[in-house]
Amino acid sequence: MVSQPSTPPHLTNVDRAEEEAEAAAAAAAGAAEVAEGGRGTWKHAAFHVATTIATPAAYAPLPFALASLGWPLGVSSLVSATLATWYSSLLIASLWRWNGKKQVTYRHLAQSIFGSWGYWSIAFFQQVASLGNNIAIQIAAGSSLKAIYKYYQKDGTLKLQHFIIFFGIFELLLSQLPNIHSLRWFNAICTFCTIGFAGTTIGVTIYNGKEIDRKTVSYSLQGSSSTKVFKAFNALGAIAFSFGDAMLPEIQHTVRQPARMNMYKGVSAAYTIILLSYWQLAFCGYWAFGSDVQPYILASLTNPDWTIIMANIFAVIQIAGCFQIYCRPTYAYFEDRMLHDKHTTHFPIGDRLVRLILTSVYMVVITLVAAAMPFFGDFVSICGAIGFTPLDFVFPAIAYLKAGRMPKDPKLRLLVRIFNLAIATWFSVVAILGCIGAVRFITEDIKTYEFFHDM
Repeated sequence: MVSQPSTPPHLTNVDRAEEEAEAAAAAAAGAAEVAEGGRGTWKHAAFHVATTIATPAAYAPLPFALASLGWPLGVSSLVSATLATWYSSLLIASLWRWNGKKQVTYRHLAQSIFGSWGYWSIAFFQQVASLGNNIAIQIAAGSSLKAIYKYYQKDGTLKLQHFIIFFGIFELLLSQLPNIHSLRWFNAICTFCTIGFAGTTIGVTIYNGKEIDRKTVSYSLQGSSSTKVFKAFNALGAIAFSFGDAMLPEIQHTVRQPARMNMYKGVSAAYTIILLSYWQLAFCGYWAFGSDVQPYILASLTNPDWTIIMANIFAVIQIAGCFQIYCRPTYAYFEDRMLHDKHTTHFPIGDRLVRLILTSVYMVVITLVAAAMPFFGDFVSICGAIGFTPLDFVFPAIAYLKAGRMPKDPKLRLLVRIFNLAIATWFSVVAILGCIGAVRFITEDIKTYEFFHDM
């Protein structure tokens, strides 16, 4: 279990004097700091981080990823991704005010370290992660809502696309809330739904596994040699997606001072939840169904029906909050250029209308793509490979080195440099392989299914 350290591993340059200065600055700023929006506690940060990472759409594919990689490689990939993203999250949190200025968004943090090309690179990766993640969420939510509907209306005529549209309308309503902090109580509910989904799904998975004749369960890799390779590539992208969090600076901006220390606690608390859910569901799902496990684990469960419905309800509530956090970078980008009163929660009627139009266009695009190509596993992989891997693995390691916030001890400094470069190099390779696998399977699925296919 991940503990909640007072300081992250080896980040000795973020010393106590700096933290005390940050706290003193907060006390001096007083009401001005509250007006900036930094009012959340470390618990609120934990809710936001857990909502963005530990979602049913994220860890439901993990048993399938293990089945695609095989037990040794699958477990090692899962464990290494968990540790690497926790470490990377602490690195990003440590860069708050690294140059004496608040880094309120991921884009501006990149710009402060790498210049304009860093800004636009992160903006691109954030948009890929945001769009891909929310398309996958739309598909997952639609699938869960359809499962609930079919339980009560076995002969019902509504299709997956109808439920994707229903979910899109609900998200459009939530999108009218002004910022991430305004979602804090909804995200608290989402965090509890994460625990509820994990507990229910793990329990039902074990129950189903015991009901199956264990002699019929195969754990061997399926398909031809080329298929096995592409499935492994695809699985690496899915694992990267499962730990995706492209919103850490935006979340940290909502946290009160001392922002670094509160963010360290929030991240570590969130990863405690992740460990208690991700690993258990991944291992139990792979044990129960072996190579036949579905990309969305709930599709593999058969009974008891009422517990499966409960898991689907938890899933829909939780990913509703995750969707909101990931659409915020897109909203912020356009609002910065189009809204007149950017810093208040009570903006004029004209700005409200602009916001409604912007969010409506976004929701129509996301909903249309999700309904037309409801290939959940493929979008998970390509989003993880192209969007989340650069943001959550490669950029934090390089940015920390570039910012010069290194330990003073020469040996420790060398160790940190080697470790960060190793993370950046390996996960750059993972991004390329995951993208290859995802594109290949999307191409195959388009040949197999028609657009707007009822999955």
